[in-house]
Amino acid sequence: METSAISTGSFPHARLLRRRRFGTSAAPQTPPEITYFHAGSRYSLQDYLRHLPITGLLIAKDDQILFEGYQYGRTDRDRLTSQSIAKSITAMLIGVALSEGAVSSVSDTAAKYVPELKDSDYGRVPIRDLLHMSSGMSCEGHVEEGTIDVNVLAHDCKRAAPAGTHFKYSAADSQLLGLIVSRTVKMNLARYLDEKIWQKIGTEANATWNINATGQELGYCCFNAVLRDYARFGRLLAFDGAWNGKQLIPRQWVLDATTVKDSDSQLAPGKSTPFFGYGYQTWIFPGPRRMFALLGANGQRIFVDPESKLIMVQTAVTLKSVDLKSDAEMIALWLSLVHHFRNP
Repeated sequence: METSAISTGSFPHARLLRRRRFGTSAAPQTPPEITYFHAGSRYSLQDYLRHLPITGLLIAKDDQILFEGYQYGRTDRDRLTSQSIAKSITAMLIGVALSEGAVSSVSDTAAKYVPELKDSDYGRVPIRDLLHMSSGMSCEGHVEEGTIDVNVLAHDCKRAAPAGTHFKYSAADSQLLGLIVSRTVKMNLARYLDEKIWQKIGTEANATWNINATGQELGYCCFNAVLRDYARFGRLLAFDGAWNGKQLIPRQWVLDATTVKDSDSQLAPGKSTPFFGYGYQTWIFPGPRRMFALLGANGQRIFVDPESKLIMVQTAVTLKSVDLKSDAEMIALWLSLVHHFRNP
């Protein structure tokens, strides 16, 4: 389905992804009793909503909504921003492009698909290192204002470390991944997402993806959707890229995206960050159970447990981009949910 540009927010335009179907999913009539321990006390979901500036919270197991609640005037009809959750969406589109042969290999360098980078340090970075936030490149001063374009990548970004050796969270790596997708599939990111995933998972509301002045979607930011459609995307990942038996994202790609290999020790939980590890633009929980998260600034979260098919979606307005106190309580809630709804 063709996408169109509309005016939105602090960025001048966004592209629209149209909903697949009319109507909405029914919320549960009787939510289950869910409690969690944090800082020595037991709390309820209502306590969680009181403690933190949550705009929306949805918990689902497979296709059943277990809890759905909103605050600060938001409703189930409001599109809420993903912030950097968009990075994970971009990474999944790389996997789809790979499966269709548009991208040949994650070992290919960026310049193979974005020729303007052929004489630059960024052009010599393999796609796999971009996915791992291990490009070794520095683009200081071009992240916050949406000014990362191909010219910035080619001329203003400098090498700070060898590719594939150090984890450094970088919006520029994600923006380049988005450029690679759009160049190889010969369509914009919003349309590609719309055709390959969004229209196929039964989305119930329109979504948007903000674009910069060059007309390129922000591959690192600013996809906007209703909570139930974020939960549908989480469910797709919980089934390792399959939707009701049809593989939309290659299964092996999702497994690779949500697993840290022994050879990538710099990405392991506790090394790349004090808690999470890192996969293909996706955050990985510590421990033997494969669980992962899509994270965005100021409290935007999608947590996924493939074993139990449990998904938690949260949108928020925390004042800090990263709030460790809020995250600690959020993780306590999530781990309690996993324990409560774990498969026998």
